[in-house]
Amino acid sequence: MSLHRSESSQPFSRLSLLAGGALGVVFGDIGTSPLYTFKTVLSLSGHDPTPSVVLGLLSLITWTLILVTSIKYAAFAMRIDNHGEGGIMALMSLLVEKGKGGRWVIFAALVGAALIYGDGAITPAISVLSALEGLEIVIPESQPYILPLTVLMLLALFLIQPFGTARIGKIFGPVMALWFFTLAALGVWGIIQHPSVLLALNPWYGIAFLFSNGFTSFLVLGGVFLCVTGAEALYADMGHFGKKPIWLAWYGVVFPALLLNYAGQSALILAGADSRQNIFFLLCPSVLQVPLIVLAALATIIASQAIITGAFSMTRQAIQLGWLPRLRIKQTAAESYGQIYIGTINVLLMVVTVGLVIFFKSSDKLAAAYGIAVSLTMLMTTGLLFVAMREVWCWNLVGCTVIAAGFFVIDSSFLFANMIKVLEGGYIPLLMAAAICTIMLIWNRGIKAVSVAVGEKGMSVDAFFLHLQQKAVPRVAGAAIFLTRTRNDIPPVMRWHVARNRALQRDVLSLTIDILNVPYVDDEQRIEVVQRAQGYWHGVAQYGFMQHPNIPHLLQGISEINAIFATEDATWYIGHETIVAGDKAAGMVAWQRNIFAFMKRNCTHVINHYHLPSDRVVEISRRVAI
Repeated sequence: MSLHRSESSQPFSRLSLLAGGALGVVFGDIGTSPLYTFKTVLSLSGHDPTPSVVLGLLSLITWTLILVTSIKYAAFAMRIDNHGEGGIMALMSLLVEKGKGGRWVIFAALVGAALIYGDGAITPAISVLSALEGLEIVIPESQPYILPLTVLMLLALFLIQPFGTARIGKIFGPVMALWFFTLAALGVWGIIQHPSVLLALNPWYGIAFLFSNGFTSFLVLGGVFLCVTGAEALYADMGHFGKKPIWLAWYGVVFPALLLNYAGQSALILAGADSRQNIFFLLCPSVLQVPLIVLAALATIIASQAIITGAFSMTRQAIQLGWLPRLRIKQTAAESYGQIYIGTINVLLMVVTVGLVIFFKSSDKLAAAYGIAVSLTMLMTTGLLFVAMREVWCWNLVGCTVIAAGFFVIDSSFLFANMIKVLEGGYIPLLMAAAICTIMLIWNRGIKAVSVAVGEKGMSVDAFFLHLQQKAVPRVAGAAIFLTRTRNDIPPVMRWHVARNRALQRDVLSLTIDILNVPYVDDEQRIEVVQRAQGYWHGVAQYGFMQHPNIPHLLQGISEINAIFATEDATWYIGHETIVAGDKAAGMVAWQRNIFAFMKRNCTHVINHYHLPSDRVVEISRRVAI
């Protein structure tokens, strides 16, 4: 059960504890952005900037944090939840549940979700690399070893994923709390050296910079956007901690610390520091730079861990909702549902992340590939928020349009600024997103085509049992459970079983597993079983997209039938489809069918996905033309 469900009745001490936990999970990405954002922005604006340029850059960063993170995500998006869960997939499911899941809504959500995987590969690369680049300031001769050390750290991070992070995860919150305290302290120290930097709170400085520096202003927006990469996590991780703890952590700790640190870096430039060096590490007294580098490395590892865990969680949602093939999901901690490991996703992220580090070699070059995926995801989220404001909140069209238009202008400005990065490396997350989105669409279309093909020759319950009587098919001792997509007719696998074995067990249960567009289904609403004929029951098991079905355990809780079907004597029957070419006019095109057939052959077996007893499962193969 998610923590958000009892959030409203929690005392402040409990909210503070959850807020501390959120520091280590929700804010790792956005919290480590000061390592590279201001350095990138200065590089794009040209070195040796004037005071007006520095104040303009700081004003842009400040108001980007306010408008995008504090207002769009914290104040608006987090108030539109799917039974407490957030994120672009949960928002799409909410709109589908409301009957407003049109094609463009679904497509926008899928594109946004696919782009998050690209962000998930780049964030660990740029964060860890930028933290270790601080070694150059303390030990200049360490430069040749930074890249290999970054690769080793990232490999170690991905290789420990199968073992879970529940134990070491307990220190994530305190470490990130220390990190944000350090950000704030360094920022205050810098501001003391040049207090006039606080003038940048006036948005006019940012507006003046945008309209007085020509094409440079447009380029700089792509760098400014780096300060809000990770803002999506406030919404996506809402179900793990609840709204109030995330709000408390953001407004009380993270937001002030980020503003102070960016202001401190700007003040250091105004005080005469060399803008060609990494200003973040120059903020720190030389005697404390090595501990700061160690702390920065720990913070970036924690941020990377949060990104990886988020990718696992989103993959599970997509699998449950029928947009990705079944993958083996390992629960790494029994006490925490969010502690999971998906090997395929982990390996893919590891290969891409390490490849990015080796290919780009520096955080400055990696910044060229960073941001475009996140900015496009934010634009997709804005479109879905507009629909949600209309259909969920029932706001009038004028109010929704004005608010959404404001967000759209901001998001599209950042997107167009980041589009310049496409040829410099931004194509990598776009290609990743295109591939993942294609896989999602093909898988969903293939599953629907199989369901249609299998259900074409249905047989009603009455007709089936009448047929048994006419053919004198015996009912033998035993119990059988048939998993099926069919709700009203007799399962095809059950008909094939009778056709091959010339007999049917005395007690039979056909079971349909239904994943709803809500995150959780309560235990008392989990399953409904109806007896539809002598010795024949049909059940519908309902799960939320954040839950993982365990069918044998579910049947044990049904007093009416558990003595029959939740026993060692019950045999499970499942169908195994072999995909073949169907009608060329109505079926899937060859390349899509081949990709779908490949995924179907290699996805996790239904036995493992539903935790069926493998020694009591009978598989009946069938050829399905699509």
